[in-house]
Amino acid sequence: MNRGMTLIDRTMREGALTSRFARLLVVVLLAALTSLIFLVPAKAAESELTPTETVSDMINELFSILKEHQGPELFHERRREIERVIRRDVHYEEMAKRSMGPSWVRMDDQARTDYVDLFVHLLRDALTNRMVQSQDEQIIYLSERRESTCAEVRTRLVGSKLDTTLDFRLIHDDGHWLVYDAIMDGTGLVGTYRVQFASIIRDESLAELLNKLKANTLLVKLFDAHGS
Repeated sequence: MNRGMTLIDRTMREGALTSRFARLLVVVLLAALTSLIFLVPAKAAESELTPTETVSDMINELFSILKEHQGPELFHERRREIERVIRRDVHYEEMAKRSMGPSWVRMDDQARTDYVDLFVHLLRDALTNRMVQSQDEQIIYLSERRESTCAEVRTRLVGSKLDTTLDFRLIHDDGHWLVYDAIMDGTGLVGTYRVQFASIIRDESLAELLNKLKANTLLVKLFDAHGS
């Protein structure tokens, strides 16, 4: 009888230990899951590119595209790849809106859509031409400054025929830093376009500006297709 009670007591004790172990295991698993829940956002935040990394990666990829897609037979692919980088790393909608200035509010949705697409093409072609001329130049990254959702990456462009400052302005949008302006020696790209566009709109019309942008795109395509 005593031996039976001892066996029962032992079984109960083992059962209690098993139950305690199971509860402990649940606590450990819950703690691990909670840690994972908090670690995932932190890891995502750590993997986000900084403004300087965004600019550096963009420039390096653009030069890589130019290097790998030389010659007139690759111009379609070259332009397509450059446009892909612009649509990924540049806040082209914000740039288009700022470059249009007050005339933006007078445009309907379709006109805005058409203009933004034309602006991307304009930016792509201007960037391609500028980078072809800058292949022997070196970009030195000087500093990075952030303020809320905006940032500025200061650089210096040094080459055999050029030594100038080139600063990139970025905005944080949907978890990414995107370039929305470039300032060379104090002159902004967006501001330059705004002055030019305003002059055409004032002297002619908004419709004529869009026609000129379309004509410019077609001209560049023709030149690029038959150029060297």
